Amino acid sequence: MRRIVWSDSARNEFRQAIQHIADDDPSVARLVRDRINDAVALLAKRPIGRQGRVTGTYEKPVLRTSHILAYAISDSMLTILHLIHYHRDWPEGSWPEDSE
Repeated sequence: MRRIVWSDSARNEFRQAIQHIADDDPSVARLVRDRINDAVALLAKRPIGRQGRVTGTYEKPVLRTSHILAYAISDSMLTILHLIHYHRDWPEGSWPEDSE
């Protein structure tokens, strides 16, 4: 299994997304958090996402959430680059505007 590393951007996006959901419903926020964490763990074992919009990256929609994991992989590491909501404007070849 690959080692999992979260970029600072992805970690911040994850926290913000969960906090936003928790403001309305803490139990749903826990459920979404768990689904995202489960998807990351699965990717570390078997990277089954599609080629990403940004060169050298991959994407995996998180089932039963409104989020996409953007990541890079090597033989030994899975790097979560961004956690992006489906409704974000995300042009080919770049990250959403307020992601860096």
